[in-house]
Amino acid sequence: MASGSSQPAWIGAAAAVAVILSAEALAGHVDTALILSAGLALGIGGLLGRGRRPVTLPPREPSLPARHAVAEALLANIPDPVILVDRRVVVMEANPAARRLLPGLKLRHPLSFFLRAPDLLDGIEEVLRTGTSLTIDYVVRLPTERAFAVQIGALRMPDTAGGGEPNIVLYFRDLTEARRLEAMRVDFVANASHELRTPLSALLGFIETLQGPARDDVRAREQFLGIMRTQAQRMTRLIDDLLSLSRIELREHVAPTRPVDLARIARQLVDMQVPLARERGVDLHIEAPDAPMPVLGERDELSRVIENLIENAMKYGGSGGVVTVALQRLPGTEGRPDRIELRVTDAGPGIAPEHLPRLTERFYRVDVASSRQQGGTGLGLAIVKHTLNRHRGRLTIESALGVGTSMRVTLPEYRPEPVENPADPLAERQGRGGAAGSVEG
Repeated sequence: MASGSSQPAWIGAAAAVAVILSAEALAGHVDTALILSAGLALGIGGLLGRGRRPVTLPPREPSLPARHAVAEALLANIPDPVILVDRRVVVMEANPAARRLLPGLKLRHPLSFFLRAPDLLDGIEEVLRTGTSLTIDYVVRLPTERAFAVQIGALRMPDTAGGGEPNIVLYFRDLTEARRLEAMRVDFVANASHELRTPLSALLGFIETLQGPARDDVRAREQFLGIMRTQAQRMTRLIDDLLSLSRIELREHVAPTRPVDLARIARQLVDMQVPLARERGVDLHIEAPDAPMPVLGERDELSRVIENLIENAMKYGGSGGVVTVALQRLPGTEGRPDRIELRVTDAGPGIAPEHLPRLTERFYRVDVASSRQQGGTGLGLAIVKHTLNRHRGRLTIESALGVGTSMRVTLPEYRPEPVENPADPLAERQGRGGAAGSVEG
């Protein structure tokens, strides 16, 4: 049985022979020799056609739109920012990480509209001129400082309108964490060696005294051991605060993503501090509405912020007898979202104006002797400042001599994203119970 590929050859040969015989029959020229010739031609034509193999077309290349879709999918899954510009330095493509780094970035607009970095723009021009890749440092100052090594390279795209001329790809490699690790190591060694020198010297002096003149003095031994215990506790607090501050600075550029109820955290901390406040003769109370006040944050870090502010108010402003923790919602202005404000106020002696700008510096103290006597390490407000930087918040300090001090913290209010299809029961459940939909206490 003839295969499907040889059937058209037999049919074509038979049709040709039939046409020739019909024409000769009409002319009256049909004889035995003609019939034999026609049969031979039919056989040869069919056999020749049968021997030809069918033509197999090569697989089609993916179309240009499909290839661009694959490229966009690859870009979207690269965690670091990537931007593609043409020879005019107009943005052609940008992945989501690049849009987060440069929020105003738009396609088909010059990159210089969104990237105010002369070194980078000059580097792009040099790569276009020479075709040699470059690596340039780039630092972002706001909202938190981030450091990048930007690799600029030529990328040839022959299927674009540029006719094969190279475009430019910018790859932003994030060096923030590595540089902060190095800074953390240097700062920790410097700060620890400086601040631990005093308590260590005191401990060594008391130990030498107990080993020498006060060896048999029971009263002096008990007194010195108490002082040594206080100095050891101070060193422990100092190391704990240094480690906490270093951990916060290391992740300062990573904004929290889980919502928490700031009002509930504040109530819990006030309840915990009330017994200590009574011992110091301070009336500690909270003024806050019953409604939740959600913000995006880490519960432990925000708890540390509120705890430090309350402890500072009781230590240095407790002489006024009253410490108030108040929360309120502030409406947004000029298109900005609403904010949550937490205010810790005391009625103490207040702080002189020249000290206010430096209160959040490491180890800065208005009164060194009083701070050490109260058990302070000089790092509390530095921890508060860097924690709020990570939470995209702000600390404002207001004080007047003889009136008191107010520490005001403001944080963006969390608003859950609206569910696109409320009629979908699954989408509704996810909106209520997802990671970003639930509010931790």
